[in-house]
Amino acid sequence: MTAGAAASLSRLTIDQEEAASASGSFGEDVRAGLSSSPKRLPARHLYDAVGSALYEAITLLPEYYLTRAECAILERYAGVILERVGDAEIVELGPGNGSKSRIVLEAALRRQQIVHYHPIDISASALQVLAERLVAEYDRLVVSAHCGDYRRALLARRPRDDTRVMVMFLGSSIGNYERNEAVGLLQSIAMALRPGDALLLGVDLKKSRQELELAYDDPCGVTAAFNRNVLARINRELGGSFDLQRFRFLVAYDERRACVDSFQESVVDQRVAIAALGMHVDFARGERIHTESSYKYDADEIRAIARDGGFSVDAAWTDAAQRFSVNLLVRR
Repeated sequence: MTAGAAASLSRLTIDQEEAASASGSFGEDVRAGLSSSPKRLPARHLYDAVGSALYEAITLLPEYYLTRAECAILERYAGVILERVGDAEIVELGPGNGSKSRIVLEAALRRQQIVHYHPIDISASALQVLAERLVAEYDRLVVSAHCGDYRRALLARRPRDDTRVMVMFLGSSIGNYERNEAVGLLQSIAMALRPGDALLLGVDLKKSRQELELAYDDPCGVTAAFNRNVLARINRELGGSFDLQRFRFLVAYDERRACVDSFQESVVDQRVAIAALGMHVDFARGERIHTESSYKYDADEIRAIARDGGFSVDAAWTDAAQRFSVNLLVRR
């Protein structure tokens, strides 16, 4: 190892939840979700190593506007955002490949001598790759990463008491939660913060059915592969016998709820075994597994969930086409 590499790693720590705990959580969610009616699987389990890689491919698709719109906002306003927040430690929930993280971190490094960054993700492989790259690229960045559940990690890893904190939750990941769950998550974030700390929240805005359904069901089938991977993950990790060819991917926009719903639908009557759980799951032809919700918001609804979650909206920015919103919330 070179001296430079050693110096980089000295600025990096990665904590990981017990593997048994992570595996147990996945298995428990699979058992509960596939025993329920209608059947469902939590969207967070889409993001194992394979799923995370497929998601990064989705962000490159022309139909998937969300990442490009959010990056455009951050590139234009990151300096303004950091000016409003002031010097702070940065905590990020679900950083992915770090493309958006870098924009904000570089803005922070332009105003701070040392920046402390705390990425939290459920994909251990993606988190390690990102953390090692960041400390190698930025010699004034200290990275303390945590692999595991957002809520547990936030409460267990409070930054230093004398430092302001800004949490980043980007990518419209808040849209994957039912409205009451979204408020609950914001309340959990608020519990880990002090009054005056900040939350930078990326939110996809309401738009036409055609644009939304195309974004979540691309013609190349990348999103379908990403979504179907959760069944392959059950096969890999829990000894499942899912035949992926016996399911098809469906997307539907519910205008009343302003939500894009994703499903895996059984194309035949079938029984699937899951060895590690000691269970069999019966599917009727046409029966669906709900795999993801993607809620869309308007400005009033963003203010409402912020208020109910313990925050107030300090400022908000949109892209030129007003498709996406980045919101600076302040802990009340």
